[in-house]
Amino acid sequence: MSIENTYQAQQAFFASGATLPYAYRRKQLKLLKKAVKRYERRIMAALHADLHKPPMEAFGSEVGLVYGEIKYCLHNLKRWMRPEPVSSPFMLYPSKSKIHRAPLGQTLIIGPWNYPFSLIITPLIGAIAGGNCAILKPSELAPHTASVINSLIQETFAPAYITVVDGEGSEVIPALMQHRFDHVFFTGSTNVGKKILEMAAPHLTPVTLELGGKSPCVVDDKVDLQVAAKRIIWGKFFNAGQTCIAPDYVLVHAKVKEPLIAAMKKVITSYYGDNPAISNDYARIINKKRFDTLNSYLSKGKILHGGDTDASTLYIGPTLMENAAIDEEIFGPILPIITYEHLGDAIQYIKQYPTPLSLYVFTKRSSTEKALIEQLSFGGGCVNNVLGHYTNVELPFGGVGNSGMGQYHGKYNFLTFTHAKAVMKTGTWLDVKLKYPPYRGLGILKRFMK
Repeated sequence: MSIENTYQAQQAFFASGATLPYAYRRKQLKLLKKAVKRYERRIMAALHADLHKPPMEAFGSEVGLVYGEIKYCLHNLKRWMRPEPVSSPFMLYPSKSKIHRAPLGQTLIIGPWNYPFSLIITPLIGAIAGGNCAILKPSELAPHTASVINSLIQETFAPAYITVVDGEGSEVIPALMQHRFDHVFFTGSTNVGKKILEMAAPHLTPVTLELGGKSPCVVDDKVDLQVAAKRIIWGKFFNAGQTCIAPDYVLVHAKVKEPLIAAMKKVITSYYGDNPAISNDYARIINKKRFDTLNSYLSKGKILHGGDTDASTLYIGPTLMENAAIDEEIFGPILPIITYEHLGDAIQYIKQYPTPLSLYVFTKRSSTEKALIEQLSFGGGCVNNVLGHYTNVELPFGGVGNSGMGQYHGKYNFLTFTHAKAVMKTGTWLDVKLKYPPYRGLGILKRFMK
């Protein structure tokens, strides 16, 4: 089916009202969950083929998170859909006001290559819960996963409701966005996000952009170094660093720099062995283009650990560096370490870059935690942990400024894919004449409204 025919079919299906009832949405969410379970092995195999993802990482960050989102949504959807009563001004008595969450209509969800399953299916959960139709565009850079998603969706849903459009993103996405969607949800790079926004602007299409940035990790001198080292290394080298919320660099207090580096070296070896290239728990770079970009960073500073590469297998080992002049988001297994003496210097260093998607701080000082959270702008983050905030369905996830706009996960996923429709209902048994011309009640009005 052509893009034009798919678009028109979804327009007609949404206009029919079929997606509106709670029972319909709940049924579709259950169908999606059953399909994911049916395809679980194929999904895991595809993730390994595209990124060499270890089973633990593939399930935990892709399939498992999707199960969790669906479960949470099924448990709460009826409550979310219920009109929310709010108070009304006394001067408008007898009135009652409610907020109705209305479906948006036709949605377009564009997925990335680094978490190619969960980062396209999770927003789809929000689109289904919100009562919308959806077109999915998986990343062609993760072709095995894109193929599995296509098969899963085709087998589970009618194309007039939910469908997948494959192809080269630079060609397919502009063709799709010639049409007016009621919402576009994009996860990917900041540069492509800007182009998505430009294409949406002529149609005044609202857009959610989940982007990235140089997410800092601050380690002060009052800290559990062993725990910090374990958690930072795990978060940085998860999926070989190809995570939008991975720590991009570490800012460590001068007093604990050397012991932190020593601890991180030991942790790398304990996680991946003396030769991570043969570890079953370490992923690979997505393609040769990204490999070459990351490889070029290795000459921009002093390598403290790692730095080994193999172009034939797209392998770059877990690498620690210092004095690294890398201004762009790294998005790979290279962790620069920068020293600071005073917290104010660390804050100023972070502020030189555009607003990050995440911030991490390891400290036992509440004053350090408070200063960083209050003085820095960032999408979300953790204290004495990394990545964890993303996994909590009770927390909104999203960027700010250059790292994105809009939020999702849990209830925020539902809110993103619905419109807050304000409705006031006023009784007719009382009709105060003072509000009508000729006006005589200005004094009374002032008393009510001041």
